[in-house]
Amino acid sequence: MDAFSNLMMGFSVALLPQHLMLAFVGSLLGTLIGVLPGIGPAAGTAMLIPLTFSMGPTGAIILLTALFYGTQYGGTITSVLLNVPGEAASAITCLDGYAMAKQGRAGVALSMAAIGSFIGGTFAALCLVLAAGPLTRLALQFGPVEFFTLVLLGISLLMGLAGKSMIKALMMGVFGLLLAMIGMDPVRGLPRFTFGTMELMDGISFVPVIMGLFGVGEILLNAEKPFAQMVLAKMSTLIPNRQEMRDSLGPVVRGSLIGTLLGLVPGMTNSASSFLSYIAEKKSSNYPERFGTGMLAGVVGPETANNAHANGALIPLFTLGIPASPTVAIIMGAFMMHGLIPGPLLFKDHPGIAWGVIASFYIGNVMLVILNLPLIGIWVKLLKIPYGILSAIILSFTVLGAYSINNSVFDVLVMTLFGVIGYLLRKMDFPLAPAVLTLILGPMMESSLRTSLEMSQGSFGIFLESPVAVVFLVLTAVILIAPSFSFFRKKKQSLAAGEEDLL
Repeated sequence: MDAFSNLMMGFSVALLPQHLMLAFVGSLLGTLIGVLPGIGPAAGTAMLIPLTFSMGPTGAIILLTALFYGTQYGGTITSVLLNVPGEAASAITCLDGYAMAKQGRAGVALSMAAIGSFIGGTFAALCLVLAAGPLTRLALQFGPVEFFTLVLLGISLLMGLAGKSMIKALMMGVFGLLLAMIGMDPVRGLPRFTFGTMELMDGISFVPVIMGLFGVGEILLNAEKPFAQMVLAKMSTLIPNRQEMRDSLGPVVRGSLIGTLLGLVPGMTNSASSFLSYIAEKKSSNYPERFGTGMLAGVVGPETANNAHANGALIPLFTLGIPASPTVAIIMGAFMMHGLIPGPLLFKDHPGIAWGVIASFYIGNVMLVILNLPLIGIWVKLLKIPYGILSAIILSFTVLGAYSINNSVFDVLVMTLFGVIGYLLRKMDFPLAPAVLTLILGPMMESSLRTSLEMSQGSFGIFLESPVAVVFLVLTAVILIAPSFSFFRKKKQSLAAGEEDLL
């Protein structure tokens, strides 16, 4: 019962007028970012961080988390009505969602997707409430040795799932760590890698880096693509009938479970949750051949999993201090900028903030259901604005946001530089997520590593003395080595196939 009494305390914080307003603004902006192609939740969250500097920590995190899970709703609207996914996780929704729209059933698809998303997000938030106590008690037993190996495991999971090439993922992880080392040495107090530049004494701020990599880089990439005229599908009634409600029950339950469980895994994207949910619905259906022709389960299941994943990804952040995705890593950075360290100590030292933000998840999901359907017409009209104008507006906001961090042109130059770097890395198919995660977690990793080595007087054997650390290290090694076995197996199969062709 402690969890629910703490949640009630959280509602007393989340229901304050200023926090309700911030949850509303975050939900509204999140839906907008989800609707507009070419921004994405990571860039959108980074763009808003400068606006939170003058806010209290509770309001700032409520705003950013509402924006995060709000983006998942926005992508549904364009996927169903225009066959254009606002973000990657909604791409699978196009298959049946747009087919339903062409049949005049777009209203039913959107309303049931909104209901499923609400249930999925609420279920994941409930799991966070139930898991917070046990996981934080476990994490409080961790010392620097266990924490370092846990972070190493989380980063390796992200690298293993971030892209097609483990080598490229490792390169990006090292790139992020090198960026994190710029500034003052945390132990000796001496500058390193600053090249005599005063602006680098405090290190590189992660906000302009992320705004450049994700925001400017995405705009430059989309500028290459032609944008066709979008044709809006007609929408009839928004109210589903009883049979449609019954048919959606199973997909909602399965989507909630799939999304929440996969959200716990660092590096697992919500696109994977949506895709796996779609496969699960197709496998469990009596009419699998009808998928792709306008099956409601093909919309409700993935959209439920999508939102459950977004809320589920916040569980390891709040309880263990480990971000499960680039966007969650940015939210973690926002915590740190407000003097808070997410993880078990957050519940111990700042329970009002921790439980207030968690309670806001329920409020935000309710707001998103109320916001989504009445404003569909407005969202679609925004998409009729030429992309050249939209990209110029977005770029202006990124420049203003980068400048407002320290009122410095240097941060704008950093954002511009990393915008070009992000564009080139995307062109070469390098995953950006490992660099972002190691950039933010790098200082914490270094601190726990050096503390561990000081405790052991420089001996790495200390990492083999803790059973928990050994388990984490073994799992890390398996994750990093596994792609090599897959590579050699494929090589062996290709050689065998070549020998058969010769015979």
